Amino acid sequence: MSRLRPGRWLIAVPMLVLALATIYPLLFTANVAMKTRRDYILDRFALTDRLRWDNIETAWSSVGMSRYVVNSLIVVSSSVLLLLLLGSMAGFALSQVRFRGSRALFLGCLAGLFVPFQVIMVPLARIMADTALIDTYPGLVLVYVAQFLPFTVFLMTSYYRSIPPEIIDAARIDGNSLYGVYRRIMLPLGTPALLSVGILDALFCWNDVLMSLVMMPSADQRTLMVGVTSLRGQYSADVPTFASGVLIAALPVLLVYLFLQRQIADGVAAGSTKG
Repeated sequence: MSRLRPGRWLIAVPMLVLALATIYPLLFTANVAMKTRRDYILDRFALTDRLRWDNIETAWSSVGMSRYVVNSLIVVSSSVLLLLLLGSMAGFALSQVRFRGSRALFLGCLAGLFVPFQVIMVPLARIMADTALIDTYPGLVLVYVAQFLPFTVFLMTSYYRSIPPEIIDAARIDGNSLYGVYRRIMLPLGTPALLSVGILDALFCWNDVLMSLVMMPSADQRTLMVGVTSLRGQYSADVPTFASGVLIAALPVLLVYLFLQRQIADGVAAGSTKG
């Protein structure tokens, strides 16, 4: 049997510690969610003796987590569709269409990556209030699109630059317009990148708290992550119910990471592609 080289131990041990540090909070939260308030007060670290779904049912129905999930699904799905449409079109134009100022426009999109939301939060909130978009689905969708579009354009441009320009030239010779080239050639070829970027954008929007908290102040319009943070104050004495809400919010993200790991990794790697 070949022994593990010391160099590999230097990588394996920290990664194992990191994995345990990531998994333990989720297991602890699931264990607390299955306890009664009395059991949690007596011993918060003890394993539950049986599975109890009462706390999860309470968080889902009585607390309003079901409404928060619906709000998040509407906002995230709409935002991702717009981001993919605009990002793929902009990526095609910046990578394959020759026009004056394309490089400056691409650099401007890159600059948008370095503008945090906290910098534009106050003026953006005033603009949204003046246009009656506060506390509406379209308002939050527009904010998400504006915030994450530079990232989407950057990755799609990097991916489309790897496609040989001869394919575009051949399609134009066959009589396709620019829109025809985009619809018939670039969209099918860009499906892997669109899937990867779409997953990343969905995770960004799903996990957001600050933008949703500013744009959706009313309780009925809260997204899931904002709803979970509000549980901390309302159910500070009922920790198992709060843990159930956290578990509901974490489960979709966990499933995405478990089943779509390769697509997520491809999306992260797409930005390093050179044209």
